[in-house]
Amino acid sequence: MIQLSKNRVTSFFNALQGKRIAVLGDVMIDKYIWGAVSRISPEAPVPVVDVDHQNARLGGAANVANNIQSLGCEPILIGVVGNDAEGAELKSILEAQHCSSEGIILDDERITTVKTRVIAHQQHVVRIDREQRNDINEQVQKKILSFLESRINELDAIIIEDYNKGLIVKNLIHQVTALAKNYQKIITVDPKYHHFFEYKGVTVFKPNRKETEEGVGKKFTSEEELLAAGKILLQKLEAENILLTRSEKGMTLFEKNGAVTHFPTKARKVADVSGAGDTVIGTLTAMLACGASIQEAAIIANHAGGIVVGEVGIVPIDAELLKNDVLENIA
Repeated sequence: MIQLSKNRVTSFFNALQGKRIAVLGDVMIDKYIWGAVSRISPEAPVPVVDVDHQNARLGGAANVANNIQSLGCEPILIGVVGNDAEGAELKSILEAQHCSSEGIILDDERITTVKTRVIAHQQHVVRIDREQRNDINEQVQKKILSFLESRINELDAIIIEDYNKGLIVKNLIHQVTALAKNYQKIITVDPKYHHFFEYKGVTVFKPNRKETEEGVGKKFTSEEELLAAGKILLQKLEAENILLTRSEKGMTLFEKNGAVTHFPTKARKVADVSGAGDTVIGTLTAMLACGASIQEAAIIANHAGGIVVGEVGIVPIDAELLKNDVLENIA
């Protein structure tokens, strides 16, 4: 594994300002109901949560964009919401955070995805999902591609963020990856099991262990099987790099040149893993856009993931906190 230098790290963080990164994927609102439990309901054996306060945050691909912005880059978020109050709320949250909603397309056939989490004493009690997962229609696909094409010249990178909510469809994958290749743009992918092998020739393909097992149709019972699967993905996808995230075991990078590098987790404590993958893909892509090598970008993204899992609820990475954390770990 390469060794980061303090000068290199500082140069990457100094270069973040002004980088433009498109985030294409399933946008959603993450709502939180915070409270305390002091009794069990007499109606059913379930806890009664006394609500203290509620809030709403950007979720899904919108959380990736939130991480991009928190790092100091400019996110160009592209997604679909319903023509409903929740869609208006998501756009309002974006605008309040000075993040453009220009790429958010209204679709009268859909509802806006909302995940509501009830949290008591810093522990999840239940999650309620409001969503639909049918594929977006061809008209919406054309609007998405047209918007991306109109901004392609100003972009430093593109992220495809799939949450299996219907936005990332096969034709759109092929069109966006071809567009990125034609314009020689960095393109990174955070996949789900649908269309797993459609992302050909991307810069980085970043599945987690579960998604990889579902993709190859096999549960891994040994380190050797997992390493073999990573190499299979690299070959089948014709990707430049595969970054396999492994929760408490960190992440493993497979490079086109045959190199395989393992990065142990940097998490000091784990309070909530929600949104960690968003932080990793956002940080990784931002660092690549700033000139980092894939190994340098993976090291910094690993630190970012380790920081956000220590917080309850989905929060974006703080650039200064991340920079200091990385620098403190350089000998």
